[in-house]
Amino acid sequence: MQESPKTYWLMYCRPSFEPDCVQDVLRCAKQQKPVIAEQPPVQPDSGFVIVALNDQALFLRKLIFARQLIRLHHSIALPERDRLTPILNAIAKLTGTFGTLWLEAPDTNEGKLLSTFMRRFQPLLEAALREQGRLQDDPRATRLHIFFPDKNSALIGSSDPHNSMAAYMGIIRQSMPAEAPSRSTLKLAEAIEVFMDRSEQSRLLRAGMQAVDLGAAPGGWTWQLVKRGIRVAAVDNGPMKGALANHPLVQHLKQDGFKYVPRKAVDWLVCDMVEKPSRVAELIGAWFAAGWCKHAIFNLKLPMKQRVVALDNALGGICKQLDDEGINYRMMVKQLYHDREEVTVFLTRTKH
Repeated sequence: MQESPKTYWLMYCRPSFEPDCVQDVLRCAKQQKPVIAEQPPVQPDSGFVIVALNDQALFLRKLIFARQLIRLHHSIALPERDRLTPILNAIAKLTGTFGTLWLEAPDTNEGKLLSTFMRRFQPLLEAALREQGRLQDDPRATRLHIFFPDKNSALIGSSDPHNSMAAYMGIIRQSMPAEAPSRSTLKLAEAIEVFMDRSEQSRLLRAGMQAVDLGAAPGGWTWQLVKRGIRVAAVDNGPMKGALANHPLVQHLKQDGFKYVPRKAVDWLVCDMVEKPSRVAELIGAWFAAGWCKHAIFNLKLPMKQRVVALDNALGGICKQLDDEGINYRMMVKQLYHDREEVTVFLTRTKH
């Protein structure tokens, strides 16, 4: 029997989460077909992984720890001088044209050292590709990625704009607002950008809506909602800081977030509490099962070991609760750039 051709996938991830990224990818692949090709050795703290699959498609929206999804075509060694020629020779083996060119390096201290080289090298490579008619300046067309794990090698890949992040390195960066009371505000800001397109943001985050923020203090997540005109019940025994301490849209309730029960249903539930993922998941599931909210964004803090197992158990618990209640829902899970030892979950009720 002839072996199926292998497809190599390059994915960026948070450094130290490489094994979790691979485990997540293989799990998603096995849901389609049981045959896995191979997995090259993981480089610890490298900020990227490579996985080879026989015939399974991958979808970035289903991957939790991958920031970007790139089909890998070539891996080449680079000489000390004239790095342009071997890269152009590798690209020449690819078919078709490309809409944009991205030169990238790992999100590590070592990778940052390559930024000056890439800034100087990009216009040279772009000029050569345009002269060859390979670069079309069309963001809707296939994207060409040149990834430099280090100064001595390059990975040549491509990505589908419909199955990848439309952001350099797969990172939607956020600037810290001067008025926000904590840097945790960046996590919710990024989650909104990643999980909802502009149309959905306008529809689901409207002024006049009601929200509950469990574990709100000092108010980073509450601030993101208030600035959109949403009225927030901020539940936390700790103090709210800055403008939120006396904000007309904020009702500060000094209560335990796990014991709080709303008087009536709200549009949104957000939660960024430091607690076991299973306990937070059970809480979120209870809110949806009771009909206390329509949409939620929450974080699940992961243990140092068996992260994927702990995450599967937590998410599986929520799904079982909602399925048992006959609730239609959509769930998206991602480790965001501004997350640390955690992932962020978007959960929303659907009609079907």
